[in-house]
Amino acid sequence: MGGFFGTISTTDCVNDLFYGTDYNSHLGTKRAGLVTFDKERGFTRSIHSLERDYFRSRFEDELDTFHGCQGLGVISDTDPQPIIVNSHLGRYAVVTVAKINNLREIADELLAQRMHLSEMSANNINQTELVALLINMGNTFQDGINRVYQRIKGSCSMLILTEDGIIAARDFLGRTPIVIGQKEGAFAVSSETTSFPNLGYKPLRDVGPGEIVRLRASGIEVLQAAYKHCQICSFLWVYYGFPASCYEGINTEEVREKNGKMMGEKDNVEADLVCGIPDSGVGMALGYSHGSKIPYKRAVLKYTPTWPRSFTPGNQSRRDLVAKMKLIPNGALLKDQRVVFCDDSIVRGTQLRDNVKEFFENGAKEVHVRISCPPLVYGCPFIGFTSSKSDLELITRRIIKDFEGDDKAKLDQYATSDSPEYKRMVDEIARRLGLSSLKFAKIEDLIASIGLPKSHVCTHCFDGSSYDQQQGDGEFFG
Repeated sequence: MGGFFGTISTTDCVNDLFYGTDYNSHLGTKRAGLVTFDKERGFTRSIHSLERDYFRSRFEDELDTFHGCQGLGVISDTDPQPIIVNSHLGRYAVVTVAKINNLREIADELLAQRMHLSEMSANNINQTELVALLINMGNTFQDGINRVYQRIKGSCSMLILTEDGIIAARDFLGRTPIVIGQKEGAFAVSSETTSFPNLGYKPLRDVGPGEIVRLRASGIEVLQAAYKHCQICSFLWVYYGFPASCYEGINTEEVREKNGKMMGEKDNVEADLVCGIPDSGVGMALGYSHGSKIPYKRAVLKYTPTWPRSFTPGNQSRRDLVAKMKLIPNGALLKDQRVVFCDDSIVRGTQLRDNVKEFFENGAKEVHVRISCPPLVYGCPFIGFTSSKSDLELITRRIIKDFEGDDKAKLDQYATSDSPEYKRMVDEIARRLGLSSLKFAKIEDLIASIGLPKSHVCTHCFDGSSYDQQQGDGEFFG
């Protein structure tokens, strides 16, 4: 997916920028970049790969080269960024959290207009540069950003560092979050509220869907009011959001615990202990334990000294090995026990299958798996929260293809809880992964635990539904 952090202050901002960006590191694994602006020195930028190293270790030695009272940082799962642009709007830097599905179509149109794309990465178009070209076609930054909203299919949130402050623009349907923080003499804007407390910022408010704001050290100017419609990604609370972060004022860990508690109260499985896969499954497991009255125990642990996060090796078999190596089962707690194992989701099923196998090899009598979201039946066209290149990488779609001869057949029935097709699919997932039993959270329980109206939350990957209207209806919150 990716995350970003920007700050503007009456004093030097480099330390806040460095550490604030680092607190978005769980959102991306490919590249990171920093850029600052100083009136005397201009723009200073650096970009590094994260595929074999960590953000702090890549940038710490060069921090003294950055100067200024305003800057942007980005953790990217896509292209090298920030991009620095010199245009009729002035000189600026831009970072994005985006998934643009019609990238090639837009690029071909721009090339036909004798524009050029120079920031190629592995022979691929840099989507942040493409966004910058669309912005440059506007008469103002606001006009250019709206051109981005109107042209792209997918999602795009962005931060723009100008000589006159930072412009923050959230995706026109609010699929990805932007939150503003404040402390004396400074503002910050981030994908994660986790970035704020240790740097002294207090969360001020969320940027609304399609809203455009300009941050200066002296205050905030709203350039465009928020749109009426919202489709914030439900997977923020299920998986990729950090437990301490809040989106739309709703805390991630609280949602996971509520969701788990609902499932635990309804479940009738007999077990000796509950455990959760670190980190995103732990909150659900604690809630499940509370709801089911089955004790929570740390029967699997993440080895944090050298495996604090998963890197992304070049091939799938190595990625699967990395996912396995960072988790260590505690055989002393598993021996002769009936275990309820809570996880956030099942994508391919490879990691969960290996974990379950390890549990049984360590003496578990039964392994019952409970998942905090419904089955992923539809690939996400809006946010890159997995590295899947095809819907057939989803275990659900492979099973549907085996059952129906076509992985797209009867998707609505397979996505409907308690339908015969749904039950058959879940039973087959359990069989293939070697589980004693398997249950997924129902979509209505996930929505209830989040606490927003379903119309404000994107659940496309579970049920194929999404409000997908482009900007242009003229409807605003304000």
